[in-house]
Amino acid sequence: MLETPLRVIAIGAHPDDCEGKFSGTAAKMARAGHAVKFLSVTNGDAGHHQQGGFELVTRREAEAQESARRLGIAAYEILDHHDGELVPTVEARRQIIRAIRQWSADMVVTHRPGDYHPDHRYTSLLVQDAAFMVLVPNVVPDVPALRSNPVFLYYADEFQQPVPFRPDVAVAIDDTWDDKVDSLDAHVSQFYEWLPWLAGTLAEVPQDPAARRQWLAPAVARFGRITPAVRTALEKRYGVDRARQIHYAESFELCEYGRRPNPADLDAMFPK
Repeated sequence: MLETPLRVIAIGAHPDDCEGKFSGTAAKMARAGHAVKFLSVTNGDAGHHQQGGFELVTRREAEAQESARRLGIAAYEILDHHDGELVPTVEARRQIIRAIRQWSADMVVTHRPGDYHPDHRYTSLLVQDAAFMVLVPNVVPDVPALRSNPVFLYYADEFQQPVPFRPDVAVAIDDTWDDKVDSLDAHVSQFYEWLPWLAGTLAEVPQDPAARRQWLAPAVARFGRITPAVRTALEKRYGVDRARQIHYAESFELCEYGRRPNPADLDAMFPK
């Protein structure tokens, strides 16, 4: 049990990325008294087959704030980079450094560097590039430098190159699975329009909100899927008997940058 609540910032490339990878854990952390913020580096203005520009940005901002309300997290911020056009500039790095410092973050979570989407990859690179600089007073001097480096972690993914994901800690989210689905349900433009259109399944999406939410849960089960490696991590953390009863989990890999907690300290940072 931690004596002091943590300040956690989850950084995603697009509005809804944090929800897909971290929302079950975020809801657990918020309930335990930790201060959790979601940050999207792009504004999501390309993520639709019919809408775009300011209209879509405004819509996705409202969806993100509704998601935050449903999860009970403290804040959700969206930066104004175009979707699909993110590049790891020095100014973008300054924004990430500033956001981590302003939140006084103890923990930062983001994409792995080998992700399929360029915005995901460059978000990962920006966070990695900020990992040491958050301690340097002469970099972004308008915000005081942190005196203690946060712990940096990666979201889970299934990409194998250059190296597979390694679950250093796994969190059972059966008790917040409905919260996770509700947070994804808030992103109507994505989970009921854009992503089904991409998949060719738009005609299958129900129009009634209740039926639509019921349709969504099995469609997003991949966001809590337990791989053999994650199952092993769950067994280590919860014991074999308890782990056998867990249906949904989120897992995270410790980044080489930032503070390097020992396994016991890392385990203590996440609620069970």
